Amino acid sequence: MSARRAGAITGAVALAAMLTVALMGCAPTVQPTASAPTASRPAPTGSTSSGSAVQTLAAPTTLAEDLDAPWSVVPLADGGALISQRGDGRILELTAAGRTREVGTVPGVVASGEGGLNGIALWTGDGTWLYAYHAAAHDNRVVRMPMVGDAGSYRLGAPETVLSGIRKASFHNGGRLAFGPDGDLYVTTGDAGESNDAQDTGSRNGKILRITPTGDPAPGNPFGNDVYSYGHRNVQGIAWTADGTMWASEFGQNTWDELNVIVPGGNYGWPVVEGIAGDDRFRDPIAQWPTSQASPSGLAALGDTLYLACLRGERLWQVRTSGDTMIGEPVALLSGHGRLRDVVVAPDQSLWVLTNNTDGRGSPRAGDDHLLRVAVRQEAAG
Repeated sequence: MSARRAGAITGAVALAAMLTVALMGCAPTVQPTASAPTASRPAPTGSTSSGSAVQTLAAPTTLAEDLDAPWSVVPLADGGALISQRGDGRILELTAAGRTREVGTVPGVVASGEGGLNGIALWTGDGTWLYAYHAAAHDNRVVRMPMVGDAGSYRLGAPETVLSGIRKASFHNGGRLAFGPDGDLYVTTGDAGESNDAQDTGSRNGKILRITPTGDPAPGNPFGNDVYSYGHRNVQGIAWTADGTMWASEFGQNTWDELNVIVPGGNYGWPVVEGIAGDDRFRDPIAQWPTSQASPSGLAALGDTLYLACLRGERLWQVRTSGDTMIGEPVALLSGHGRLRDVVVAPDQSLWVLTNNTDGRGSPRAGDDHLLRVAVRQEAAG
């Protein structure tokens, strides 16, 4: 067994014991259209059995408030969480007792538009590390910092650059991080306004990247570099359902937002196509929404059910799956909280949802922004 795989396995065991890695804007309940040519999904390609449990959500409760443009949340096994703030580069700890404190500021963050301090993820191997995707002076980069101390008193050590040279932009900036079931780090990047780069497998923009915890291209990547999939405009959500299927939520241009099954080497069509195209050169999304109903950022998987946190759409879309197929139609949930930036599964199997009304594009309400907890009930399928 390689040292890298051993570290990933050791990290996964330790992480289960102490930290949970995040695997991974509200308007009236509106279903995506379902008739050609504006179908919400292509014809099913696998089983559509509805025998799995249906997940229903309880009313949300507030875990934290007065957050400033939060972007990513990572629950901790003790009941707390780490939260990134895009504009000021700060990492906050929400303690199990409900107190919010500063862990530290990520050095070198240059915030502009959609860039700043974006996604974070935790990994345990040779110590416990916090990974962060952020805009710097000339690029987007991924850094990692040792987590020092204990719950309620965490602090950040000096950063190490893991990956650099990702072009930054005020729009289409990507930024999600998640460790996959294979122990590798997946990084989503936007096309940064240069749409043709999405089709160039030698460019890191408009991609989902897959690297080792120390920043090397992961063994087995389809193009011999750090590119895992391409043809993306702006992916900001990734997650894996219970059977290991990888999914991504993606911002469209003006017409369709997408939910895609991600496969190594897959070409998802941007900028040649947007949404379901029926073009054999590209992989069609499993579901699509008008941009007014979605603009999805964070994505979480609870068993075989996916949840998309939506910004402009101001709702949480629930999508039931079986393998790489959608069951039924998406359901719109969690209205009334404004723009939703991230959603993750907590150790107690509840959903934690970050609102995003203080980033200059929303309409802040009292106490914004919030981290919400939503209990999930499992009910027998009809």
